[in-house]
Parts: sequence; structure tokens; C-alpha cells
Amino acid sequence: MTSLDIRVEGQWITWYVTSGGKNKAMRYRRFNLNSIWTIIAINLLMLVATYIYPRLIFLLGLMPELFLSRPWTIVTNMFIHNGLWHCAANMLTLYFFGTYLSRLIGDSKFLVLYFGGGLLGNILYILLGESLSIVIGASGAVFALGGALAMMRPKLKVIIFPIPVPLPLWIAVIGGFIILSFLPFIAWQAHLGGLIVGLVAGYTFRRRERYSF
Repeated sequence: MTSLDIRVEGQWITWYVTSGGKNKAMRYRRFNLNSIWTIIAINLLMLVATYIYPRLIFLLGLMPELFLSRPWTIVTNMFIHNGLWHCAANMLTLYFFGTYLSRLIGDSKFLVLYFGGGLLGNILYILLGESLSIVIGASGAVFALGGALAMMRPKLKVIIFPIPVPLPLWIAVIGGFIILSFLPFIAWQAHLGGLIVGLVAGYTFRRRERYSF
């Protein structure tokens, strides 16, 4: 016989499960989707804006050669994408990774991780990328979320199109990074920076967890 008791205690939601005489507590932080939806909304609005005024890609994208004269681009480039498919891929990944991760670490840590991954990714691109190229997109920030989840829930099964069978999350994240790194016009430096932030943060969060899921 299995029984389930759900309790809300401050910022925590705790599930107490009793099955076969064994007790298990599963604890999640209370969270809302406001931060995730806000990021997605800004990205979609900026996508429309770049269709109307394409010069925004140059004004808000990060070019290493011009960074010192345009320092804001180290943040604004995370909200600019190269067309609908680029934006959709990042925003869908943000939604699915972000909603799961927010339940584990809370909204504030999620935002620090997201933007921290994006910033380190941009710094690595400034140091290692083509000085006269423009890098745009939220991929570094999204890889930070993937890296953190890969450390915290490595065996979580996910489906990656077009692979028809579920894969462990750590294989999907690391494999995705390796495959994308070999594609042309991909800022692997930004992906690497975000992934590093995510793996380190995920390792730290996992050590601090007091409950099994």
C-alpha cells in the first residue's frame, strides 16, 4: 500500500511517500514561471524587432573587437537570435530545462545560473572567438541550465529529436555540446563557458541537497 502526504512549508513543498513500509521525502522549492516567461517574452519581442530593424543585431550583438566601446552587448546579445528556428530552439530548451531546474534550486539561483552561464560564455568568446564576428543567442545560458541538470539528475531520461529513444540527460547535454561544436557558424566558446558554469553549479547544488528525489 502506498500513501502520499503533501505539505507546504514556507518556500518548500514536501512530498512524503510511504510504500511497503518505507518512507521517502521529496522536497521541491516553490516557484513560479514568471522569470522564465519574462525571458522568453523579451527574446520573442527582440526577434520581431530584429525583423523590423535588422541593424539591431549589430547594435546589440557582441563583437569582441568593439566590446570595450559597447560593453552592454555582453548582456544584450543573449536576447538576440538569428531567425525563428534559432530562437525557438533556445526558448524551448529554456522552458523545459528551466521549469524543472527551478523546482530544484529556486527562482533566484536559477536566474544567477542562467545569466552567469551566458556571461562566462561571452567572456570565453571574447577571449577565444573571431574578433570581428558577432555572436548572438542564449545558447551559453541554456547550456548552463543543461550542465546543472546533468550534474543533479544525470539519469533523467529525455528525448532529443530526431533520436526516437530516450537518452540519459548527461549524454544528451554532453553529446549535444560535442555535435554542435563541429557545426559551422557555431560559437562553441559560448557553449563551453555556459556548460562549465552549469557543471560547477550543478555539482555544488547536488552536494547541498538534503533530500532524495
